Amino acid sequence: MGYSIGQVAKKTGLTTHTLRFYEKSGLLPFIKKSSSGVRVFSDEDLNWLSIIECLKDTGMPLKGIKQYIDWSAEGDKTLEKRLKMFEQHKLDIDKKIAQLEKNKNRIEYKIGLYKRAVKVGSLEKVLQEERCKK
Repeated sequence: MGYSIGQVAKKTGLTTHTLRFYEKSGLLPFIKKSSSGVRVFSDEDLNWLSIIECLKDTGMPLKGIKQYIDWSAEGDKTLEKRLKMFEQHKLDIDKKIAQLEKNKNRIEYKIGLYKRAVKVGSLEKVLQEERCKK
């Protein structure tokens, strides 16, 4: 089935501007055009958009996404490169998750601190109590 850029925007939540940007950036090299030059997106193009958004949302730069797409277009001879790319990207994500967990723990500590401070009416009293516990 073929979809117009407007239909794809509605289906994906992406703007038409973003879809055109992706195409101009080489992230959507497979999109066909009608005889009148109108973009016609396929279900496979929607799958590509899904992986592009996944990689982008997990911090992969557009340059890396473009490399992945280029390697995919080259076929099976780049399977090992793509595997290594995804393994490295997963390691990068794991590092970010660890940092986020560390930051989340710090924020949870602050939430507890301020809840106690609100309850007793003084941050200084709560901090003093904590110093005494150490």
